[in-house]
Parts: sequence; C-alpha cells; structure tokens
Amino acid sequence: MKYLIASDIHGSMESTLKIIELANVEKADKIIILGDIYNHGPRNPLPEEYSPMQVASALNQVKNKLIVLKGNCDSVVDTYISEFDFNENLVLVENGKSIFLSHGHVYNKDAMPKTNYNAVIYGHFHKAFIERVNDTIIANPGSISLPKDGIKAYLIIENNQIILKDTKGELLTKELI
Repeated sequence: MKYLIASDIHGSMESTLKIIELANVEKADKIIILGDIYNHGPRNPLPEEYSPMQVASALNQVKNKLIVLKGNCDSVVDTYISEFDFNENLVLVENGKSIFLSHGHVYNKDAMPKTNYNAVIYGHFHKAFIERVNDTIIANPGSISLPKDGIKAYLIIENNQIILKDTKGELLTKELI
C-alpha cells in the first residue's frame, strides 16, 4: 500500500488540486490529510485560491481514496459538506511496523503518545521534516498551502520508508521505518 500524506490545506483550492495531482503522479493508493481542511484559522492569512466549498467538492470526488484526520481548525460544520469522516487519530500497521498519525495539536515530538510506535506523523506546525529520535521516526509534511519554512511538501509511506518530497516531486529526505 502506498500512502500520500499532506496537511493543513486551510481552504486552498490550488493546494487541494495539487494533492490530488500528486496522488495520481505517485500512484498512491490512499491520500491521508492530517487536518485543517477548510478554515484558514485566525492566525493564518488567507491562502491562495481560498474556497472551502470548492475544496470540499474536490475532496468529495476522491473520497474513496481519502483518510482525513481532524485538525484544530476543523469543526462539526465541516462534516456537513464532507462525504468522508474526520478521525481524531489513526494507527497504520504496515509490514509489521506501527505508524501513529495525528493532526499535531495534541500529539507531536514534544508531546508523544504514550504507546510506543515505529513512527509518529503529524501536521499542525507548517514545517516539513523527518527525524529519528531513538527508535522512532518523527515526520511532518508541513503545510501544503501555508508553509512557515517556505517548503510546500508531502510525505510518502511505502515499503517501510517515509519519504519527504516537495510539490515538484523532488526528494528532500527519507528514513527507513
């Protein structure tokens, strides 16, 4: 199974279309979005092509490939325009490796889940990275629409690897899980 992971769309139609395009280019089986789908939040500027209803329409069209986590900017009203569920957290088990996914406002590298996982992946902070802390890989795809580090990026999980790429498809870094 190949997963494309992105985060923090914040209502950007341009970023939503980019995620769908990248999933097709990468031949991803599933798209995981780590929250903050429609609302830009009070501390963020409006992203390019801000259009939450169009974002909902585009994501609804790929709902069978989609797994969505609830971010701190996502609310109950967002579920009314979405034909997919918003999950609090997710645990993937791939090839005997456990991967914990969350938005990042509760669980992150400074507030790790109590259960030991091979990898912890989250968004929220709008900065892309992969790092190893002891035996755990910690990764963040950053924000696809409002990156604080200037890098619009995404993650790929496949064959016990976590791969960070920019939206041009260029490899930034990777780690074995």
